[in-house]
Amino acid sequence: VDVVAVVPFNYYSSNQTTMLSLARQVSFKSGAARVVARAMSSSVVAKDAVPLPSIRDNIVTLTFVDPSGARRKVPGLIGTTLWDAAAMHDIDLGPASTAAPVEAKRSEEWTEPLFGEGPTSGFDHVLLTGNGVETCPPKNSAEERMLNHYWDPHELFPESRLASVVPLTKDMNGMIVYVPDRIVDDIP
Repeated sequence: VDVVAVVPFNYYSSNQTTMLSLARQVSFKSGAARVVARAMSSSVVAKDAVPLPSIRDNIVTLTFVDPSGARRKVPGLIGTTLWDAAAMHDIDLGPASTAAPVEAKRSEEWTEPLFGEGPTSGFDHVLLTGNGVETCPPKNSAEERMLNHYWDPHELFPESRLASVVPLTKDMNGMIVYVPDRIVDDIP
């Protein structure tokens, strides 16, 4: 015959002993001690519990194609830039064109001027195709200016973008990013 003692929870809360450790300390037969320990553990999940968000919900898969045609699939965190995703996986796109944004589209009717200088170089030129390209913010005049300043007209296409100004969105899962031959940027 198993003996189970029922003690109010507040009796043990003033003491430093938890119900789980109490179940381990009390000498029950092995079956009863397991039942008490299982019932008092924090690993019990309610049947109707909503699953917690996972980091996988915030990751997209991108395919980078280098100038030789080699493909490499890498994960990218939503909200970061395309350049950040490439840098995290040692894909060299050149120096980032990081600067304060020129403007931010807040709604269909309102675009807020932020008075930043926009991209400051055009080294991180990429070509975007596939999923989510339409969710990219449109090119602004500063990005267009840097692309035209650093690249020849025959090297630019409608899909040409600067990787440091393209934020990743959920719709970009499976997007293909073509990386053209690099401009020499390491001359002292």
